[in-house]
Amino acid sequence: MFDNLSDKLERAFKVLKGQGKITEINVAETLKEVRKALLDADVNYKVAKQFTDTIKEKALGQHVLTAISPSQLLIKITHDELTQLMGGESADIKIESNPTIVLMSGLQGSGKTTFSGKLAHHLKTKRGKKPLLIAADVYRPAAIDQLHVLGEQIGVEVFSDKESKDPIAIAKKGIQLAKENGNTVVIIDTAGRLAVDETMMNEIAALKKEIKPNEILFVVDSMTGQDAVNTAKAFNDRLNFDGVVLTKLDGDTRGGAALSIKTVVNKPIKFIGTGEKMEAIDVFHPNRMADRILGMGDVVTLVERAQEQYNEEEARKLSKKIAQNKFDFNDFLSQINQIKKMGNMKDLMGMIPGVGKAIKEVDISDDSFKHIEAIIQSMTPTEREKPELLNGSRRARIAKGSGRSIQELNKLLKQFEETRKIMRLMQDKNGMAKLMKSMPKMPGM
Repeated sequence: MFDNLSDKLERAFKVLKGQGKITEINVAETLKEVRKALLDADVNYKVAKQFTDTIKEKALGQHVLTAISPSQLLIKITHDELTQLMGGESADIKIESNPTIVLMSGLQGSGKTTFSGKLAHHLKTKRGKKPLLIAADVYRPAAIDQLHVLGEQIGVEVFSDKESKDPIAIAKKGIQLAKENGNTVVIIDTAGRLAVDETMMNEIAALKKEIKPNEILFVVDSMTGQDAVNTAKAFNDRLNFDGVVLTKLDGDTRGGAALSIKTVVNKPIKFIGTGEKMEAIDVFHPNRMADRILGMGDVVTLVERAQEQYNEEEARKLSKKIAQNKFDFNDFLSQINQIKKMGNMKDLMGMIPGVGKAIKEVDISDDSFKHIEAIIQSMTPTEREKPELLNGSRRARIAKGSGRSIQELNKLLKQFEETRKIMRLMQDKNGMAKLMKSMPKMPGM
């Protein structure tokens, strides 16, 4: 996401490289490029102009310290203003009453039904809530079936009534069921509608009036750019929604909707969808997104995702095995599965400062681990526990069973031994010093 914008902003700041101080001329030149970059990213013209005017005003009033360069100072000011432009701080969903009623709204094809499932999964796994999904899209039977499939996938109950064509009646029955079953959150998936369709807009306005939701979320496909912002304004004028959800942000290299929508509708972006999996949902953090746009990575989100997969008891067991030099292929496979649960591999690597730019043109598939898993799963339980048993004949059998070459198997075994060595060094009190000394000798370093 935001690849094109990040590249263009980086080029814009190069104008100030080597400059001894900030002047009206060099700032104007840089900000002209910044404004062009924002417009290319499909940011609203008024928003882009106001944004660069604010940066210019702040930059010209700043005294450049000897410790930093003018370009670094301008990047810092731009970062702060980008954060403010996208909302300033994160705004999670409000869980206040019991049950809390969340009404989903948006255009057809914006990803409402999928996001309803993701939100239910998020509230269940990360906030300990007991959600109920209500299928109130009476115009698209496939939406009801889709919601039932998603509910089964994430272990969340779905209420629907295929006989009824009244979304208000369906929503009321579902809310009553939630009260009886002790559900803490109700998520109502509604039909997609166009802002110009008066009948459909009246229907969702009536639904809001009848059920009085605690939270109305507007779901929009971020790849539609400025159209997304215009649609958000039209919906907000009718519904006065509480927050925006940007879906398919992983497929949007421009990012205009994320940068414009808060200013235009004055409502926060609450969540972003970053992939197809049910786990591919993040609370939107403006400061972290500003980091990513300016090529600074997003270490905080990376650490949070790692912590979600962290199991203290398993970590203790693993630490003990490493100390005894008993780390085996079962543990290796377990670590791979934890990394896979953290999300899209390219997205994860892009969160590491400096890595995103380096891997921009590299195609990193989510299937990157498949050949490793195939090799390990072709080993017997004894071979996984005791890799030292892998002689020539065993290696030939494993290679044949996994459909990989002997060379790939040997490479994996070498990587496994290197991993073992590093883990042992890190267990040692003086391990980090030894590790730093040994790094230049390691293959590929």
